[in-house]
Amino acid sequence: MLFRNARLILPDRLLPPSSLRVLDGRISTLGAALAPERGEAAMDLAGKFLAPGFIDMHIHGALRRDAMEATAEAFAAICQFHATGGTTSLALTTVTAPAAAITAVLEAAGKIDPNATGGARLLGIHIEGPYFSLEKPGAHSPELIRNPEPAEYEPWLKHRDRITQMTLAPELPGALPLIEALVAAGIRASGGHSDAWDEEAAAGFAHGMRQVTHTYNCMSGARRRGAYRVAGLLEFALGEPEILCELIADGFHVSPTLMKALYRAKGAAGIALVTDAGGGAGLADGEAFALGEIRGVVDGGVALTADRKALCSSTSRMNQLVRNMVEQADVPLFEAVRMATLNPARALGLDEEIGTLTPGARADLVVLDDALEVAMTFVDGQRVF
Repeated sequence: MLFRNARLILPDRLLPPSSLRVLDGRISTLGAALAPERGEAAMDLAGKFLAPGFIDMHIHGALRRDAMEATAEAFAAICQFHATGGTTSLALTTVTAPAAAITAVLEAAGKIDPNATGGARLLGIHIEGPYFSLEKPGAHSPELIRNPEPAEYEPWLKHRDRITQMTLAPELPGALPLIEALVAAGIRASGGHSDAWDEEAAAGFAHGMRQVTHTYNCMSGARRRGAYRVAGLLEFALGEPEILCELIADGFHVSPTLMKALYRAKGAAGIALVTDAGGGAGLADGEAFALGEIRGVVDGGVALTADRKALCSSTSRMNQLVRNMVEQADVPLFEAVRMATLNPARALGLDEEIGTLTPGARADLVVLDDALEVAMTFVDGQRVF
């Protein structure tokens, strides 16, 4: 396939209308005016944007389906829905649950072809919980929150090849040895749902924590300790260049002012956009869904707990987050796209395979119009939306 007359989005700039060739599921060539070869199909994109497919490191579900169902059918439904938002790779995410339920998700992920979902590629499983602060549970069941114990998490680490990251509170008893075990297994340790003080966040970093989960949300900030004001996990993450900050840029979890502040602090390379979408994604107002054991409802396009007192995942797709960063946080389009492509790919050690329009990379592509609505999505050069 030859894509012609497309505005290519690179990590550091936009290219004027150009061509991109796909051969055997990978990007072959980029050029100003490539001509179709014998037997090659050509598609004129009429000046639309052509970007790398989006990569979502933190996503729970869609259309009332949830990763905790631990079935191939649920996984496929979620991957297919989020391909409509330009996502070509994703990490399905657990919630705080009994150990057996989390194990079931890991085992289910090992029984399917991650490249044959009919939608986005399944990168693996992000274990979010159960090792949280009871002060910052978010939409997780407080009665299931607990401290890390090797007897519980070591069996999970046997599935290291299908775990992308784990979110945990670094201040908990037993958290630092767990962070070391994750790093040794090649799994990212991400601080989140945490009430950590500055020195506790720093200890997590010293042991290998290089990411924070949904920045600002369920995260300690500066506060007084006695007569003195002390930083929390938020300020530690803002000030440490090696920390990658997840951001749910749906316009509800975080205000435009906070999005701008994060961008000014971390720059284009320090943010990874995540939807944190749950079973409410794709539902109409008034429709109910579940996030683990928590009941939710969609109200005004927002996913809320059933009592409407708190946010409960999101309803967003990735193209909406990219658009919000451009329109609400004044981020250049190519930088907003980088936050949804190269940055998560690099964090997961996959930046030679996905996340950029580079010859040799997988042909995971999204076609966007001027309003940043998704026109088409391709995984390995095959159209999935």
